[in-house]
Amino acid sequence: MSFAAILLPMFLQVALTFALLFWMIILRLRAIRKGEVQPEAIALRQANWPPYVQQVSNAFHNAMEMPTLFYVVVLLGFITKTLDMTVYVLMWMFTLSRIGHTAIHVTSNKLAHRTPMFLLGAIALALMWILVAGRILVFQTL
Repeated sequence: MSFAAILLPMFLQVALTFALLFWMIILRLRAIRKGEVQPEAIALRQANWPPYVQQVSNAFHNAMEMPTLFYVVVLLGFITKTLDMTVYVLMWMFTLSRIGHTAIHVTSNKLAHRTPMFLLGAIALALMWILVAGRILVFQTL
């Protein structure tokens, strides 16, 4: 498998994060320009944004939390040569679950739909860490 193919799920997760960042910036600037919120009301990160702006903002913040562990385990696995097809499938499970989680978060935002997507990603990520860390500890590939 090529270097690019191995890292594609991670690149897709990064792209999702940047897409949310720029979408959030556009929505925030538009809300300020339209007078829906005053700069003083949000200058110290107060949650005074209109609901839809806050919803996208929350999705962006979610994209900065758990994926950090994803980036680390992918790079650690790559450096230590502990990535295999199982970890690769888990990488795609994590990334696709995060895309699904984000799609739900910025649309219906129903917890009954969002929570299973979150759990799927969390389980995939935990298994990735177990496999990569276990291989490093057992086989000392560093």
